[in-house]
Amino acid sequence: MRKVVIHKPGSYSRLKVEEHPSVEPAAGQVRIAVEAAGVNYADVVVRMGLYRSAKEFVGWPITPGFEVAGRIDAIGPDVTCWKVGDEVFGVTLFGGYASQVVLHSSQVFRKPQRFSMAEAAAFPAVSLTAYHAMFNLAHPRPGETLLVHSAAGGVGGALVQLGRLADCQVIGVVGREEKVPVAHELGAHVVICKANQDLWREAWRASPGGFEAVFDANGVATLKRSYDSLAPTGRLVVYGFHSMMPKRGGRPNWLTLAWDVLRTPRFNPLEMTHENKSVMGFNLSYLFAKLELLHEGLTQLSEWVDQGKFVSPPVQTYALEDVGKAHADIESGRTVGKLVLLP
Repeated sequence: MRKVVIHKPGSYSRLKVEEHPSVEPAAGQVRIAVEAAGVNYADVVVRMGLYRSAKEFVGWPITPGFEVAGRIDAIGPDVTCWKVGDEVFGVTLFGGYASQVVLHSSQVFRKPQRFSMAEAAAFPAVSLTAYHAMFNLAHPRPGETLLVHSAAGGVGGALVQLGRLADCQVIGVVGREEKVPVAHELGAHVVICKANQDLWREAWRASPGGFEAVFDANGVATLKRSYDSLAPTGRLVVYGFHSMMPKRGGRPNWLTLAWDVLRTPRFNPLEMTHENKSVMGFNLSYLFAKLELLHEGLTQLSEWVDQGKFVSPPVQTYALEDVGKAHADIESGRTVGKLVLLP
């Protein structure tokens, strides 16, 4: 089997494609012949050595990747729910950048017929992140107004769709003009392009009373203003800190990163109580301890896919050997939708 291995943190040159022996599935496990593996911004943070759960759960060396799609090619003892040849997608706690992945059968799901393998691999991580943020944390009511940053990206695009499914008014924010039609197509009622518009002036114009929920993965660049834009009882859901990471070069600037950490807003519980606002954050990798949440979310999302109510993000594919270019592209902030490796 072939897989990407990072032996120590650094830039793109740390991503090594290596040959390794195949692994046989143990009891309760299946082996997937991987045809596509999703690339997420979290993988970039893993490569830089800044992803806390990667250090806690795996350490070095590590193979990144949270999601794969392919066909089952081997089944371990006691597995009755799958058979060899089944088309599936799976969620994995790292290890996805590989031509074979062994997973417990509870981490494997039927591939929706509407999806290609690449679309299926692009589906679980961003969609589940969005589902958890929307329905397990924000709990929007019909008619509420939501602000979604990075509305043409993987998670942002999923949040836009889920906001529409929740019968909410969705205001999307994008960073480049060519991303505006993408966010509109996904269902955003209003799209603000911060490259040529004043983000917060337009946000207040779109929702003069503030937002019942704001979804923000930017970090220090927008967190304070996102909180300020909340209406009473509003919820700020934080799931990343992209603006604190480099957009080129593949390495963090430690002085800039330290300055951004110092500038990151600290939310005072006394003020939050007085203002009647909430701040919530999460990391999807820690949800593997709550498999029932993974199953609930992915089961509902798959049903919406089958019903034509939810679509996979636009997909751009790369050969496994081009993993460094995929990382550079996702860091740049210029991509739309999801990037996928084809082992």
